[in-house]
Amino acid sequence: MRVAFLGATKGMGRALARRMAERGDRLFLLGRSPEELERSARDLEARGGAEAGSVGTAPCDLLAPESFAPALAAAEGQLGGLDTVVVTAGLFASQEALEEDTQRRADLLMANFTGTVLFCEEARPRLLADGGGTLCVFSSVAGERGRKPVVLYGASKAGLSAYLEGLDHKFRAAGLVTVCVKPGFVKTGMTAGLDPPPFAGEPEGVATQVLKAIDTGRPVVYAPPMWRWVMLVIRGLPRAVMRRIGF
Repeated sequence: MRVAFLGATKGMGRALARRMAERGDRLFLLGRSPEELERSARDLEARGGAEAGSVGTAPCDLLAPESFAPALAAAEGQLGGLDTVVVTAGLFASQEALEEDTQRRADLLMANFTGTVLFCEEARPRLLADGGGTLCVFSSVAGERGRKPVVLYGASKAGLSAYLEGLDHKFRAAGLVTVCVKPGFVKTGMTAGLDPPPFAGEPEGVATQVLKAIDTGRPVVYAPPMWRWVMLVIRGLPRAVMRRIGF
């Protein structure tokens, strides 16, 4: 599989990229930091061996939409086309921090919704032009219901999830397979310092689930799977109860 990957240098994205390289998928990495991209590319080459080939890189920043087309064009050029585009990049901050910092708030909303959607819109016609492919994007269970601790972050992910569902409805018949990943609490650098729930996941476990979804075309993935049932309960709670609880 020929994969353009935005966000492969950390956490769940790094775990997923490693799984892909180890099975022989050909990868091209996109991201903000040239140093991190270079380290990740060499790591993936070592894991993939000769079958996966060299791993190229290109600058791409969700806060800079002008970087999207050149980055994807570079990936297409090296790989000879695209079968899959994966987006795990995004920003996170606590609700309190976002309320206090105007620029941080603007950056998060731009990266997680507008920037990601515009990147996907740049990737979509490229995948369809090759006869179809897979667009796998990480959203979050935070977008399932408006909640006190994640008002702004959750809103950005709710919009992204709705967009991805719409893409799936409109373009699957044309060959575009959309996979929306909704992680719950996963032990990564993003959640460092937070108290994990009993069913917190690990990046490697999430990667296994997501890779299977990409291969089978499953449109929605909750990771770890327990979050499907947790959010089913949360979605069913009356608004008056949601106002009283801190979850």
